[in-house]
Amino acid sequence: MRTLIAEETLVQQLKQEDTRAKAFEVLIDTYKERLYWQIRRIVLDHDDTDDVLQNTFIKVYRNIDGFKGDSKLYSWMYRIATNEALTFLKTKSKKLGIPKDEFQEIRANNLEADVYFEGSAIQLKLQKAIALLPEKQKLVFNMKYFEELKYEEISEILETSVGGLKASYHLAVKKIEGYLREE
Repeated sequence: MRTLIAEETLVQQLKQEDTRAKAFEVLIDTYKERLYWQIRRIVLDHDDTDDVLQNTFIKVYRNIDGFKGDSKLYSWMYRIATNEALTFLKTKSKKLGIPKDEFQEIRANNLEADVYFEGSAIQLKLQKAIALLPEKQKLVFNMKYFEELKYEEISEILETSVGGLKASYHLAVKKIEGYLREE
């Protein structure tokens, strides 16, 4: 229960002009790493992730007064981060004139050259397999596997049914297993 009280207090402080700046620093310190990795798993590139993370926090700051508290603060920010990352990919692939799926495949293949990627060969294969998944399956897999979120939390973030999420996760796992066996 302590986290809930702390979160409610943080939200109140974020909505008050005299405590907003300090509360926002606390918000960033508390959530930046988790949000970074959520975004990174979608956009795959460190520099782009930093840009999307910055945009996410700007959106959170500008829209905190609209946060109603119907969901957890983190779920609300996670949704913003996810939407910002997906919008970024869509915009960048459109600018380059290639389909988003093809763009993601190119990015996955470039992971080996990324100086910020420190994973082993199997981690690289896993990241490539995830990058090739359809968008919803990728999001659900990342949230469930890496973030260890419960289906109910994912449902709140993606605004979809738990049953649909379970099916998406199951399909994602099967596709990843198939990809790893092929390689």
